Amino acid sequence: MTESTMKADLHRYLREAREAVLWKLDGVSEYDARRPLTPTGTNLLGLVKHLAGVEYGYFGDTFGRPYDEKMPWMSREAEPNADMWADENETREGIVALYRRAWAHSDATIDTLALDSTGRVPWWPPERGEVTLHLVLVHVVTETNRHAGHADIVRELIDGAAGLRAERDNMVPGDRTWWAGYRDRLERVAREAGQA
Repeated sequence: MTESTMKADLHRYLREAREAVLWKLDGVSEYDARRPLTPTGTNLLGLVKHLAGVEYGYFGDTFGRPYDEKMPWMSREAEPNADMWADENETREGIVALYRRAWAHSDATIDTLALDSTGRVPWWPPERGEVTLHLVLVHVVTETNRHAGHADIVRELIDGAAGLRAERDNMVPGDRTWWAGYRDRLERVAREAGQA
């Protein structure tokens, strides 16, 4: 496997994860895009906002590749979790556009640097801070997919929509009746196991 093949594979998985995250916003109301659906406040638009900061940080700050974005929610003075939700002055369109600009900036870094190019993650402990583009790509692919999973669950809680991508949901075939029966069966098995 060549370096260009490895880089292309990692980059493809990153692109697919990015698209999966944004797909979860398709067709939901403004309320549902912002609505916190877990005890820790996880919401669709916040995941997108967070991932924009992740990409600018890891592919920008780490490799000394500046960007023009102002992201006050990423500063040390920001309130905790400010990157995980959209405030009343932030629009869905603005956050999605920010994420897409972060992609373009990240893609330029990925295209320009070799996998063994080194950088320093300023917010990691000094003994772990020196990294390669390869490690950063693996890290960001993993983080983006992790948050894509969060988005998938949040979207399912909103309206039942689930799956990997619009063109291939990656779900077993079944209508709402089948899924309801499946869920009921799992609930029954869980209750029985809990009583044993």
